[in-house]
Amino acid sequence: MNIQLLQQARVLGIDEQIDLVEAIWDGSGSRGAVPPLTEAQKTELDRRLADHLANPHDVVPWSELKAAALAKIRP
Repeated sequence: MNIQLLQQARVLGIDEQIDLVEAIWDGSGSRGAVPPLTEAQKTELDRRLADHLANPHDVVPWSELKAAALAKIRP
């Protein structure tokens, strides 16, 4: 890691740091960079897939899920 670059980023304001992180993240994605999954993530994905295959009708439509999530965060 480039320590000098990290030190420069640390002196930025929080909004600028967030903008920087978003720009780096977006740039990585546009180059097709995909971080490798951890073993825990692979295990969890396998568990979720197996659960879905065993219970294909046990789902919640996106519209319902989104409405419920928004209801929790709105005053």
